[in-house]
Amino acid sequence: MISTTSPDPTSSASAAFPGQIARTQRYSLGAPRAFTLSADGTAALFLRTRGPEDRTGCLWLLDGDGEHLLVDPDTLGGSSDGVPEAERIRRERARERTGGIVGYDADPDLGTVVFALDGALWCWERPDGPPRPVPTAGPVVDPRLSPGGRRVAYVSGGALHVADLDGAPGLLVAAPEGADVTYGLAEHVASESMGRYRGHWWAPDGRHLLAARVDDSPVQRWWIADPANPSRPPREVAYPAAGTANADVSLHVFGLDGTRTEVVWDRTAYEYLARAGWDAHGPLLAVQSRDQRTLRVLAADPATGATRLLHEQRDPAWVELIPGTPARTASGALVHTADLGGTRRLTVAGEPVTPEGLQIRSVEDVAGESVLFTASDEPTEVHLWSYAPQSGAERLSEEPGVHTGQRAGGALLLDSHTDDGPRFRLLPAEGAPLPVACLSAEPVTPPRVTWLRAGELAVRTALLLPSWHRPGGDPLPVLMAPYGGPAMQLVLHGRYWPLCEAQWFAEEGFAVVVADGRGTRGRGPVWEKTVHGDTLGAPIEDQVTALHAAAAHCPDLDLGRVAMRGWSYGGTLAAAAVLRRPDVFHAAICGAGPSDQRLYDTHWRERFLGHPDEEPAAYDRSSPIGEAASLRRPLLLVHGLADDNVVAAHTLRMSAALLAAGRMHQVLPLSNVTHGPTDPVVVEGLLRHQLNFLRASLNVSPPQAV
Repeated sequence: MISTTSPDPTSSASAAFPGQIARTQRYSLGAPRAFTLSADGTAALFLRTRGPEDRTGCLWLLDGDGEHLLVDPDTLGGSSDGVPEAERIRRERARERTGGIVGYDADPDLGTVVFALDGALWCWERPDGPPRPVPTAGPVVDPRLSPGGRRVAYVSGGALHVADLDGAPGLLVAAPEGADVTYGLAEHVASESMGRYRGHWWAPDGRHLLAARVDDSPVQRWWIADPANPSRPPREVAYPAAGTANADVSLHVFGLDGTRTEVVWDRTAYEYLARAGWDAHGPLLAVQSRDQRTLRVLAADPATGATRLLHEQRDPAWVELIPGTPARTASGALVHTADLGGTRRLTVAGEPVTPEGLQIRSVEDVAGESVLFTASDEPTEVHLWSYAPQSGAERLSEEPGVHTGQRAGGALLLDSHTDDGPRFRLLPAEGAPLPVACLSAEPVTPPRVTWLRAGELAVRTALLLPSWHRPGGDPLPVLMAPYGGPAMQLVLHGRYWPLCEAQWFAEEGFAVVVADGRGTRGRGPVWEKTVHGDTLGAPIEDQVTALHAAAAHCPDLDLGRVAMRGWSYGGTLAAAAVLRRPDVFHAAICGAGPSDQRLYDTHWRERFLGHPDEEPAAYDRSSPIGEAASLRRPLLLVHGLADDNVVAAHTLRMSAALLAAGRMHQVLPLSNVTHGPTDPVVVEGLLRHQLNFLRASLNVSPPQAV
């Protein structure tokens, strides 16, 4: 074996990293999040655990006198055992990594706050008194304050209820007609694939609610068992796999006086409720066709349920759903986006208001005629921007990184992630900035990134070398560590955990290459939609291009020893790369990767590949299971057996195909693990297991201290 050397400090930090990233939940614990800025801009609420390894989310207030702990769940006597199933699923789909308070709602002045804790509804009110429980009909999911701040809508047992904070009797707004029906919750594909996590919205008058009715009876049933505990019955999951029936989703206006009106649109032609809400102009919704090539924005009459078309967007591949859109200004102008040439531009009243080359990421807020949004003119950075008719588009953030925020009362709350780490601050209209403390751990292996642009397409690439590496030293085996798909970017300025993890592998003796190829976000619609009909061909080419660019920059990279590892889509990419290009890639780790795209859900999979009955070749091109007999290199398959997003059947069927073809491989099943491992023992052990697999597969010895 070829060995390398490293100094003692690096070796010590490298040994500590797997435990640190596991205990800190990938450095998320102790970081503030879920900010709400007061209407006058002088204060902000947020959630934060009490330290870098504490998992209990607490509610905090920031004002001119500093930070104040408002609610510590431990003082309320809660436990995680009482979390209702619907809330557990919502948290998993939102990728929550903490317990305690994971969400809340507040009135504009931050004088009243409601939250669910272990299924119970709690209310905190000024003056600073202790939180008090609010009587409810059962375990609570997604409580939302009415505009007047004295009522709370929530879901319990699939029924939509309203509680009164002043002690009046609660109200049952809508009860499910059967076991497969819910009111006020988002269905599977909405929360997993559309980015719509809510299912009910208050009207501005506080006397009506807009709510989704979801009927899962058309959806096929899958059963997810726990093989490590055979005494437990399998869990039934309504999973709409590609080409199968979706849930039947409708939208209704409910009056607290007992009235009910269905919002009417052609639900056969537009079966996806992509967005919904209720602003000063009335209910506003966006509906999408099954093939996702048409998106319609509709205004609804709350009295009759009739809808009228405000905007229609078509695309030969798919219409991308942009967070925060559609919305309306105070005058009623529609805020949306348009894909014009190679640029996704912000539009107001149908007119583009942002320049060519500035790619819109999200709309954060619309206040008056002003729009707060995020956008990129360089894909490795995301900046906060503002548009107003009198001033045009103006950038509000400065340093390279990923920035978002809120505005109110002349103040700006800025949430920034840069190469130096996360930073949160309230910039008031007058006076000094108010920082929000970030209590997350400092990574023991902070990223040391060389930023590259690979090939003619300038594929954004991050190269991470061992801190102890010196040019001309021993050749370094290479680890490609992409995600590479449309759901996530990794090559971003910011001290995010994937780059910290990449640096750990580097300290263990690898040159790590991370590349965002075609199909990833941030470079506009043409770049994103290159993968339409084939989600693997171009991305694999781009990984090869990035590898060669990194080797040209650093000749010490050993192109005779190259591995790829990834999770979810990144796992599929890794498996396909080692199957198709064994001349380039010599080992792969596929974590929770969809091996047969027909087993993935309707909205996500059909967006890129079409309907499997109509486009079977696209599914074959994008499913590595059909190429199992091509395996010539070491392959490790990893999967959580409790995964209800990418079910373990993907890996089990892939393993069966490899076995049938006589191809040696390894399978690592993770008991009681969903799509993303969170248990510290599993996270740490999985990292060390992958490292050992890579060393054995590429003939690499551990670095030796000198």
